[in-house]
Amino acid sequence: MEQKRKPRSFNAEGGRQKAEGRRQKAEGKIINRRLQPTDKEGKSINRRFQPTDSEGGTRKPRPSNRSPRTSNHKPQTSHPTPRTSPRKPLTLTLKPQTSPPTPRTSPRKRRDVTAESAILTEIVELRRREGRVAPKKQKILSLEHEEKFGPIRLNKYISNSGICSRRDADMLIETGAIQVNGQIVTELGTKVMPTDEVRYGDRILQREKPVYLLLNKPKDYITTMEDERDRKHVLQLVKGACKERIYPVGRLDKNTTGLLLFTNDGEMTKKLTHPKHGIRKIYYVELNKNLLQADFDRIAEGIELSDGEIKVDEIAYAGETKREIGITLHSGRNRIVRRIFEQLGYQVEKLDRVVFAGLTKKDLPRGKFRFLTEAEINILKMSIS
Repeated sequence: MEQKRKPRSFNAEGGRQKAEGRRQKAEGKIINRRLQPTDKEGKSINRRFQPTDSEGGTRKPRPSNRSPRTSNHKPQTSHPTPRTSPRKPLTLTLKPQTSPPTPRTSPRKRRDVTAESAILTEIVELRRREGRVAPKKQKILSLEHEEKFGPIRLNKYISNSGICSRRDADMLIETGAIQVNGQIVTELGTKVMPTDEVRYGDRILQREKPVYLLLNKPKDYITTMEDERDRKHVLQLVKGACKERIYPVGRLDKNTTGLLLFTNDGEMTKKLTHPKHGIRKIYYVELNKNLLQADFDRIAEGIELSDGEIKVDEIAYAGETKREIGITLHSGRNRIVRRIFEQLGYQVEKLDRVVFAGLTKKDLPRGKFRFLTEAEINILKMSIS
């Protein structure tokens, strides 16, 4: 149910004020009734802007020493004055168009580089004849480069070789036990280069501490330091293992797997690869067919090859079939095991070196490497003594 709106109460006084305001506004006496409300007599009834005194009368303004302000503000009129004069037309001033620049008639002069180069060459030659050559700047090398290729104190060289400490090395130098390039050195503080030969008795010392690393070589890797045909080589398997530069001891064919020793000990490498020391190597061989007893006996007694006779230390059957052979020898000739069986009409399908100088493949997976223990290093030294 809709509610009826209450009728608005009629205020006679308010109605008269509104009518008076409309009349005065029409006559132009007031502009804004809200800002200038008046009563019946035409007086303003806006008390907010008329300060009063304590008795309620209008308060007089305070006297001021300030000069009256001048304002350029013009009072707003009720209606703007309409424009009588016509609007001036907008005129645009355009600069006169200039003629295009004249092209260059003469060609631009170029530098004669050849003549300047000849002049500079003449100046350099003149300074050279006068002896005023600029000194060459010395190359700044890194500390690692300096330690690797630069001179080093003799006691540190001896200590790095691993035979004693620096203090004991000074004692060896003073007693005349150290030779450098065949001459006895007794002066402390002597420096040597990497190319110098330092001897302690009959032993040639290496500049860096000896490192011994054993690799279980996989198939399809060649035993070389680098290859021009970009084939896989064994140094890729031990890259980053140590900061010393190490080399393989001996060789293994591309299709041969098994133990391969790496070291930076040149004296040890020379003794391990020389036949007179009789370093034992044991191979596991798998042939394409069974090995006949007659051929077995011929290998055990010795067989003649193109580069001379070869005798093996031991030979035996190593599996359930006679295709698997175990062979022990100390010769270091190239492809010696394969050539022995190829001489008798057999093809070697698998060749694995399982023992080298007393070292075995125990706990060493294919393609992995490890450093030798002190006990294993002693085994190597005993095998060449």
